[in-house]
Amino acid sequence: MDEGLDRPASRELTKLGPALAFLKPYRWYVVGASVALILTAGVTLSIGQGMRLVIDQGLSAGSEDLLERSIGVFAGLVLLLTVGTFARFYFVSWVGERVSADLRLAVFSHLLHLHPGFFERNQPTEIQSRITTDTTLLQTVIGSSISIALRNALMFIGGVILLFITNAKLSLLVIGSVPFVVAPVIIFGRKVRRLSRTSQDTLADVGSYAGEALRHIKIVQAFNHQRTDENSFAERVEIAFSVAVQRIRQRSWLVALVMLLVLSAIALMLWVGGQDVLRGQTSAGELAAFIFYAFIVAGSVGAISEVYSDLQRAAGATERLMELLQSESELPEPAVSKSLSGEGQLRLDKIDFVYPTRPDQKVLDQVEFAVAPGETVALVGPSGAGKSTLFDLLQRFYDPSAGSIYLDGVDIRDLRLADLRAQIGFVPQDPVLFSGSIRDNLLYGAPQASELDIARAVQQAHAAEFINLLPEGINTVIGEGGMGLSGGQKQRLAIARALLPEPRLVLLDEATSALDADSERHISDSVRELRGHCSVLVIAHRLSTVREADRIVVLEAGRVLAIGTHSQLVADNPLYRRFVEIQFAAQTQAAGGMTLAEQGR
Repeated sequence: MDEGLDRPASRELTKLGPALAFLKPYRWYVVGASVALILTAGVTLSIGQGMRLVIDQGLSAGSEDLLERSIGVFAGLVLLLTVGTFARFYFVSWVGERVSADLRLAVFSHLLHLHPGFFERNQPTEIQSRITTDTTLLQTVIGSSISIALRNALMFIGGVILLFITNAKLSLLVIGSVPFVVAPVIIFGRKVRRLSRTSQDTLADVGSYAGEALRHIKIVQAFNHQRTDENSFAERVEIAFSVAVQRIRQRSWLVALVMLLVLSAIALMLWVGGQDVLRGQTSAGELAAFIFYAFIVAGSVGAISEVYSDLQRAAGATERLMELLQSESELPEPAVSKSLSGEGQLRLDKIDFVYPTRPDQKVLDQVEFAVAPGETVALVGPSGAGKSTLFDLLQRFYDPSAGSIYLDGVDIRDLRLADLRAQIGFVPQDPVLFSGSIRDNLLYGAPQASELDIARAVQQAHAAEFINLLPEGINTVIGEGGMGLSGGQKQRLAIARALLPEPRLVLLDEATSALDADSERHISDSVRELRGHCSVLVIAHRLSTVREADRIVVLEAGRVLAIGTHSQLVADNPLYRRFVEIQFAAQTQAAGGMTLAEQGR
């Protein structure tokens, strides 16, 4: 993780503030929960007085009528408590679930618009853990812990007041015991807070490792790596378990000590209060009410100590989520895009580029060339020449370190990202398909496309034949990554998806690399048909694809070595000639045939 997301999160409860801001749209639910909370706290405290009435006016007075009325009052209080508890639980739980859902959506929506460089510095699996684990923790806290804390805080305050009203002398014993109860909360609470953060981080590591292994399950199994992954995962699980046990042990000591001290104080009060009843200095009902309030106060302190660590963990989770929400994209956008002519003219003007994570390594150096409207230009060069990086810059996943890129005469930095990318159709080398139907995948970039548009794109990509042979045709459901389809079929679907929005510029990143000879011929025909309709920039390692281009740009080590037609470059450029010779040798070995001279025609 980067420095901003990897620093230790604070445990100050004030850090919960940004998460609580998500409560504003649901203020009336919060008001309902607050009213119910105050009602239940008040009724609970009133039960002590009901007990006093039952004992002093019913039992001690020996009056059956007074006893029945006292019990009736007590039953009424219990009924109010039941109704209030239902309302409190419903409203608080609803708000907790709603805020958690809103927070997940806000974080996910924000992340979708961040620049790709952000995800190079921050592991997506760690971010995924924050969206799920941290928001779930907040849901628990907002939907339960805060309510418990507030209710018990009210009952503590009300209980202390009623203790003094009922018996001032015994109340002083309660006040005297408070420091003994608070001390372990402070001492053990610090350790619990520290271990809670460590526990969250180790759990995130467990989830990250599992997610990575399962996403690449074929590689794991192909290399018989299951046992090693099991052992590595087991180590991470045990580390997480060990940290959790330490946290549980500290928290257990905290709860046990608090309960021991509280109950010891109550025992002392029972002895002193019992002496007063025997001397006639107080009534049995008052002592019973006082004991009830003492239990209320003690229970409130215990409950608050229980949820305090949860509140602090939630404060840390909130800070982590707010760091994601406050992360800014390094790709500034104008408020309004400049207008484009829609011709598809592309020009790169002295482009330099270094990746933010590798500032000392220059990937592109003074790259300069143009693509005319409707022209097909091929990029050729060895691995690492900067071809794919150029495609990233054209789609503005990054900005050049120096120089400018112009689309139809407009600097692409003067366009909204959505407007720029709407003009570009992209086909990656490794086709990315999503779980769902083939239709869903085709409509990924053009959800409003008509059936006629879909048929046109499928036909252009020469995918109609194999789609029609599938059990449910275009509605056939495929797995994540296009599971169930061949490499060539996935590639043709990716091409159809790119062509469906009718872009002005098509980027093909070795788009025919996964196709057989027949499919490659079909795609080459499709590329040829695009001439005059849109501009095409293609990264190609196959000679058949390169020969279809109007012009060829030869790259090496991030620099443009030469630009020309196939025949010109065969004659004038040694690097391109070597490329042709390698391709020619491969073709000759496979099928025999043409001479190098014929390849240059």
